[in-house]
Amino acid sequence: MAEGSLAGRPAPDGQVAGRHDPRFAAVRGEFEANFTDRGETGGGVCVAVGGTVVAELWGGCSDATGSRRWQRDTLVNVFSVGKAMAAVCTARLIGQGRLNADAPVARYWPEFGAAGKDAVTVRQLLSHQAGVPGRSRRGGRPDRRTGITSTPSAFWPVS
Repeated sequence: MAEGSLAGRPAPDGQVAGRHDPRFAAVRGEFEANFTDRGETGGGVCVAVGGTVVAELWGGCSDATGSRRWQRDTLVNVFSVGKAMAAVCTARLIGQGRLNADAPVARYWPEFGAAGKDAVTVRQLLSHQAGVPGRSRRGGRPDRRTGITSTPSAFWPVS
C-alpha cells in the first residue's frame, strides 16, 4: 500500500497525530489508549508490513512539563530496548536450531573463551549466570563491533 493512501483522522483531544492504513485502525486505537487509558505521556510508533508503512503515529508530550508536543521526528533514548530485540533474535535462532543454548559461547565467539571463560554456555550468559556482569578494570580491549570486552576473566568461578 502506498504511503499516500494511509488514512489520517483527528485523535481524542488532539493527542495522536499521523496516518494509518484503514486495515490497521486497531493499531491506532491501541496507541490512543496508551494516552487515554494507560497513563502514557508521549510516544511514537511506526509499523511496516512487508516493507510498507501501514501505521505511523505519534502523540502526547515529549517533556516532563507537557509543554512540548511529540512530533513525527522526536528523538528519544531507547535505553534497554536492545535487550528485547536480542531476546527475540536469540529465541528465533534457538528455535531454528542455529544456536544451541547449552553450547559454550566460545563456539560462536571464540575470543569470549579467553581468561577461563571457555566453559561459559550461551544459557549461562543469557541468564546472567556467567560471572561477567560488565566491564572490568582488569583490562581487555572492547570488540570493535560489539563494544564488549572479551578478554577479562569471570568475576567468580563458573561451573
